[in-house]
Amino acid sequence: MKGGKSKSDAKSAKLSVNKKSTTKAGKKSGKAAKDPNKPKRPASAFFVFMEEFREQYKKEHPKNKSVAAVGKAGGDKWKSLSEAEKRPYVDKAEKRKVEYEKNMKAYNKRQAEGPQEDEEESEKSVSEVNDEEEDDEGSGDEEDDE
Repeated sequence: MKGGKSKSDAKSAKLSVNKKSTTKAGKKSGKAAKDPNKPKRPASAFFVFMEEFREQYKKEHPKNKSVAAVGKAGGDKWKSLSEAEKRPYVDKAEKRKVEYEKNMKAYNKRQAEGPQEDEEESEKSVSEVNDEEEDDEGSGDEEDDE
């Protein structure tokens, strides 16, 4: 064992890597719920192109029900387009991005100003939970009376 790692050291190193991956999975399940009022991210130029391409593809291939086939054909077509042909889609995507950034600024401003409303809602939800617990306890008493 001159200067080398033993097999047990290598195993413990592998185990520590595995432990990290399990903690990541645990964190994902503990994420806060997404805010439904938050603006959606804008589509990239490719997805703007795909919106138009899907309609065209469906007209040309009405019997094709495969989503994968449409995506593959769209990807191949996108790759074959020149920069000049992609320009309108890139411009539309940039307009959507500017609009998104504007909406996000407004959303973030509302979030910074309105934490008081969120606190009131959480108090209501706590009282509703307490009411439900009291109802459950009451039903348990009725069973004891019988």
